[in-house]
Amino acid sequence: MSKKEIEPIAVIHTPFSSKFGIPRQSGLAASPGRIVFEKAYRSPEAVRGLEEYSHLWLIWEFTEAKSEGWLPTVRPPRLGGNKRVGVFATRSPFRPNSLGLSCVKLERVALEEPEAPVLYVTGADLLDGTPIYDVKPYLPFADSVPQARGGFADGVREQRLAVTVPESLRLALGEDLPVLTEILAQDPRPHYQEDPDRVYRFEYGGWHVGFKVADGQLTVVFAERR
Repeated sequence: MSKKEIEPIAVIHTPFSSKFGIPRQSGLAASPGRIVFEKAYRSPEAVRGLEEYSHLWLIWEFTEAKSEGWLPTVRPPRLGGNKRVGVFATRSPFRPNSLGLSCVKLERVALEEPEAPVLYVTGADLLDGTPIYDVKPYLPFADSVPQARGGFADGVREQRLAVTVPESLRLALGEDLPVLTEILAQDPRPHYQEDPDRVYRFEYGGWHVGFKVADGQLTVVFAERR
């Protein structure tokens, strides 16, 4: 069987400079993304009609999840990190081909910028600089299956933490506060970590954020500009 090499058609820029803190699925937080096409694909004709769709599928690469070979089972963080399930029964980044799939909301198609066309999206769960291999429109009549079962993920999708941000930090965070609160409520920690005294740290949009978690309550203890 012949193989065809594929190459990125675009790159996405997001507020996430490290893996920790990125939402585990797309659409769970209104985190923004800016998709810039590679020069070979930077044609307004290629996105003609795209503005008529509200959502897009992105096919991309887990660039920070490289490994030698692959394993048939993985340990999902949402199962505590101590239970193995089949890799094809998860969305683990450690896959034979390291490909990711995300559904994002298309906010606008910018045609007047120097790098146009540029796609502005929200709901991104991708690391800044992630290569994009394809962009496809989301079709509600075909892609939405309300009665579908979600396996082990059905039991954890509603688990959210209460988030407390001191007033001084709320003022400092400004317009970044709503998205940060969404991300933190989903509990970025691995589920096997339950140390109430530990300060967890992650970066978002130039902010270095620290938080603690105890008894279902997440408290932001600092937020500093990098």
